[in-house]
Amino acid sequence: MKKVVIYTDGACSGNPGPGGWGAVLIYGKTRKEIGGGEQETTNNRMELTAAIKALECLKQPCEATVYSDSSYLVDSHIKGWLLAWEREGWTRKKGKEQVPNSDLWQQLVKLESIHKVTWQKVSGHAGVTENETCDKIATSWAKKIVE
Repeated sequence: MKKVVIYTDGACSGNPGPGGWGAVLIYGKTRKEIGGGEQETTNNRMELTAAIKALECLKQPCEATVYSDSSYLVDSHIKGWLLAWEREGWTRKKGKEQVPNSDLWQQLVKLESIHKVTWQKVSGHAGVTENETCDKIATSWAKKIVE
């Protein structure tokens, strides 16, 4: 199974507001940068979208280590929130409240059934080169959407 390293980030001008996402995929010496944006979104949606779009780029099942500065994204996996939400039919608080962004979480779960994904938290704006690149991509897309 191929091993891929992925960095992701999301940005939003206002929350909600115009937003962007960025990702860097690294396989051996091959490096790919991707990004996009939406007119009316939230930072959390852009964080999730970055991870989804990056995993969608993989053409076959891979071992992917995804680095993100989003506690929302990483903690949902590491702390077991995602499994609980799925088990509870994408609700929380004993079925009383729909999980925010459940549409994107469900897309991510489908992709994770194809790939072996490991989630790693990185500090944002702390000089992690690829994370900084993702931030620039995401921010530039958020700005493009406004223009």
